Amino acid sequence: MTQTQLVSGSVRGAHTAGRPVGMWAFLGVTIASLGGPLALAALYIPTILPRTATESGVVLVAAAVVFALPLFVWVRFARHVSGPAGLTGYVEAAVGRPIALVQAAFWIASYTLYLLYTTVSVVYDLLPTVIPGVRPYRSTLEIVIPVALALVMLAGRSAALAVLGALAVGQLGLVGALAWIGFGHGSAAHAFTAHGPVGALSTATGQTALLYICGSLPVFLGGEVRTPTRTVPRGLVGGYLLVVAAVGAAVLPIASNPAFTHAEIPGMAIAQVFSSHSLAVAVGLGVAASTVGVMLVEYVALTRLGHALTGRSTRQLSAAFGAALVVFAPITLIDPDRIYNDLLTPSLVLLWLSQLVVFAVYPWFTQRFTRRRLVDLPVAGLGVAFTVYGIYASVQHAGT
Repeated sequence: MTQTQLVSGSVRGAHTAGRPVGMWAFLGVTIASLGGPLALAALYIPTILPRTATESGVVLVAAAVVFALPLFVWVRFARHVSGPAGLTGYVEAAVGRPIALVQAAFWIASYTLYLLYTTVSVVYDLLPTVIPGVRPYRSTLEIVIPVALALVMLAGRSAALAVLGALAVGQLGLVGALAWIGFGHGSAAHAFTAHGPVGALSTATGQTALLYICGSLPVFLGGEVRTPTRTVPRGLVGGYLLVVAAVGAAVLPIASNPAFTHAEIPGMAIAQVFSSHSLAVAVGLGVAASTVGVMLVEYVALTRLGHALTGRSTRQLSAAFGAALVVFAPITLIDPDRIYNDLLTPSLVLLWLSQLVVFAVYPWFTQRFTRRRLVDLPVAGLGVAFTVYGIYASVQHAGT
């Protein structure tokens, strides 16, 4: 495949024929990819803030600003380059195919591992916390989830987009409910005071910003959206701003009461105390569903990049990835905890290496496609520093 085909080609001859993806559908994919937002608001971000609860607002705003840097780079790329190769297409446009293939290898390995171990997390960590009675059925769910993902992908692009859109709307609804009940039972005004240790604030800010990294996944739909050089940048920015605002509104009341942040699923705890058991269960199940939603976006992105690299149809690639997941699932039953722990760190390190390449080649891209701005080199440097921190945090987490 030539460089032009890899960078700007559409998914020709694939199981994605039909009308182009519109802005609303793309926005739904973007929202689902960012965490997803319910998992961020109800689980991940509150657990980062226990020791800095009085500065949670500062951390959330600072993290949003920090992540705006990598988002800026992706948007600049997306305004000039589109296609099924996504980030790999960006790298190829900047410095050529050989380095792009290295980036693709890192990225594919990372997300393949992620798909393999995330089902373990959902089945063995999340669902038993929400519904204790599910424990006898965990081995069955280990198989059911990969099969369900494969069936959605084989059903075609419209089915995948419909599922992701429903997950995006449902998550935002539950995030809004958490914000409503949280602010209705306490004030989080003190969350915008920064008098804690600078090191603790910086760490919480960095770790929170890292959680948004899957927000680059929608760019792999660049070969299928209507007017991609406008839709993709606007969808990325709009989705990010919407998620940051919604997540912040839900997290602040939770973080204002450290007792909630120590719960297994903080969002469930605040719903249980201030609303009802039914809402708490809905939030818990929503967290699991949001995690599976990110898996589905990754699945979509893998098939698009696979098509760009091999020319095979997305239906063939969906079947291949689905078969691999289903075959691997029984292996995780042998020792789920070890499988998860052994695959987590390599997956994260590979992900950050793939992003490091994207940010490192950004100056060459600006030289070829745009007039280089004064801020481009510092932005590239900060993007690289962000990924290096991601590698450091991943390795450090493995050692704890």
